[in-house]
Amino acid sequence: MDVFALSEAVRERKVSPVELVAQTLAAIESKNDQLNAYITICAEDARKEAAQAEADIMRGEWRGMWHGIPVAVKDMILTAGVRTTLGSKVFERFVPEQDATVVRKWKEAGAIVLGKTNTHEFAYGPTGDKSHFGPSRNPHNPQKITGGSSSGSGAAVAANL
Repeated sequence: MDVFALSEAVRERKVSPVELVAQTLAAIESKNDQLNAYITICAEDARKEAAQAEADIMRGEWRGMWHGIPVAVKDMILTAGVRTTLGSKVFERFVPEQDATVVRKWKEAGAIVLGKTNTHEFAYGPTGDKSHFGPSRNPHNPQKITGGSSSGSGAAVAANL
């Protein structure tokens, strides 16, 4: 489903945010070693946020189209309490104290952050193969890279992660 159809299904309680997050995390767990789409996975927090979103929606407190929808954040964007590496050894252990505006607004809207996707170091390159954490791989042909500084995001989208 695209995000619009998925959001409608969540709002109508046809799709459970808890089940959606669980299925997506299971897919990430089974495919990420091969694809290297994610640098950091926020499984525990995502499960808690999904349970809260589901409880809110069941009470009729739907916040809008992002409520209960899992999202991935490129590892260039600050996430409070979750490391932000910028694909670099220099920032390998950097954990910001606050969220970037886009992350804060997504969270306010009820989106569920699954984790941080791989990126070309400092997002400075067209190939996506120069991350301290290794290249992301194309899910349609793992012998190929995904290309671009959003290589992890591209791999995650193409593999339904």
